[in-house]
Amino acid sequence: MTSAPASLARRVAAELIGTAALLIVIIGSGIQAASLSADRAVALVANSAASAIGLGLLIVLIGPLSGAHFNPVVTLTSWWARRTGDQGGLSGREALLYTAAQTAGAIGGAVIAEIMFGRTPGALATQVRDGGHLLIGEIIATAGLILLIQGLDRVGRARFIPAAVALYIASAIWFTSSGSFANPSATVGRAFTDSFTGIAPESLPGFVVAQLLGGILGLVLAAVLYGRRPGTAGRTKKPRLNQVYETVS
Repeated sequence: MTSAPASLARRVAAELIGTAALLIVIIGSGIQAASLSADRAVALVANSAASAIGLGLLIVLIGPLSGAHFNPVVTLTSWWARRTGDQGGLSGREALLYTAAQTAGAIGGAVIAEIMFGRTPGALATQVRDGGHLLIGEIIATAGLILLIQGLDRVGRARFIPAAVALYIASAIWFTSSGSFANPSATVGRAFTDSFTGIAPESLPGFVVAQLLGGILGLVLAAVLYGRRPGTAGRTKKPRLNQVYETVS
């Protein structure tokens, strides 16, 4: 049975709440891990595992409402899919509202995580993350994420996306030089925590630009490998909003 699509207001609220929850998981697990172990490798294991599990669960929970983007790059690729013929994509207005909600949610989630651990909210991160090698890591991390989502969707295996994205993020945190932020809104949110997972405000522009470039690269790779999503040409718009994080086969 196909349920009626959620209203735009509910979808935007879902993106705000879901992104806030994701940042609480990422930052909260980072604070907890750093407080329990002085070994950064052990702390990173705990943080990456918690982040991946939390992300997968949130996609399953929020996916039927908004698509569970939690990420402007994912939102922009959905918008672009509509422009290039995929009738399931977002409109420009919807993409703008999603992105605003994701950014607000990310900042709110960072503040909540700080308060939850008894830390003073509003302190900006001091951990500078710069250097071309880190930006290359962000490009690769984001390109891989978009290729994974687009590829599974285009071969008709979108039901595997929640687990696949969670596993990808867990591994990319380790195999990329940047730690795989791969999300402009989450990157902005992480500037509001001076903790293990933080990023100094002066590092934001480079990371965000790298993530956007990675999103473009991911779309190009998906087009080269898989072409357009099957059955999009001339298709009547489906009741649901998009198929990027679809959780029902």
